[in-house]
Amino acid sequence: MSPKLAVVTVTYSPGEHLENFLSSLAEATTESPQVILADNGSTDGAPEAAEAGYEHVRLLRTGGNIGYGGAINRAVTELDPDIEYVVISNPDIRWSPGSLDELLAAAERWPRAGALGPMVLEPDGSPYPSARAVPDITSGIGHALFGTVWPKNPWTARYRQDDEAASERVAGWLSGSCLLVRRPAFDAISGFDSRYFMYMEDVDFGDRLGKAGWLNVFVPEAVVTHTKGHAAGRNPELMLPAHHRSAYRFQADRHPKLWQAPLRLALRAGLEVRSRIAVAAATRERSRTDLVHDESPSEIVSGPDREGTQ
Repeated sequence: MSPKLAVVTVTYSPGEHLENFLSSLAEATTESPQVILADNGSTDGAPEAAEAGYEHVRLLRTGGNIGYGGAINRAVTELDPDIEYVVISNPDIRWSPGSLDELLAAAERWPRAGALGPMVLEPDGSPYPSARAVPDITSGIGHALFGTVWPKNPWTARYRQDDEAASERVAGWLSGSCLLVRRPAFDAISGFDSRYFMYMEDVDFGDRLGKAGWLNVFVPEAVVTHTKGHAAGRNPELMLPAHHRSAYRFQADRHPKLWQAPLRLALRAGLEVRSRIAVAAATRERSRTDLVHDESPSEIVSGPDREGTQ
């Protein structure tokens, strides 16, 4: 196995995505990295099958669903301390040939890069904005209020950096769905903040790296596909409130002073209202989609009631 590179991923019943992740990883690099599966309680047998099928794969049971960042931290502690680079990735990433070697080459060009991220594509091939600015209170509120109803608003544009050319550049933070991280940089900031159970842990990670003197570097020549996409719509009543709680934690941590208490209170109240609105909208959309999928084409046209009568 590679003496300088290891891969860690968090599994929670990943299904066939894990096999795709591992098989495409073999074509992504000429290195032979150890892969650690930090399992948060899978029940589908996929992590066990991967460990049995690949000699370089090790299954690490975390003892429960401890969240993404907490599981990554747990896995990294299991690595040889001499490992220089750690890939941190979702198990539903599909690697393009040579993509990990592109990240490693970029790391040599950027010796102060603490984290490097590839171009992340959605399942339909469209680019996901995976290299963004760190949201300040103004851009965060503007994006939260207007991002859906006015996608081209200046606060969302500044945060997402959509107008930035797809070139190798420094970003405020990189998507945690796929990162190459220098081990000294990871250790310097004690890894992920495990208080973030899900969402915003990558924003916090990138921000703390930057404050510690490291760079977050976007490398679009390296391309991966996030095959399962972003699945908040499947369980909006759980995922969306978690997202808003993490957003509050991120800003509250950066505005901790006593005189900033009214700001924190207003932020908490506003995010709570926004969360409820978002959950209601997502639940309605899910119900509408389920109705369409359940009905035959003729039923969709004629519009039966829920008892199936005309």
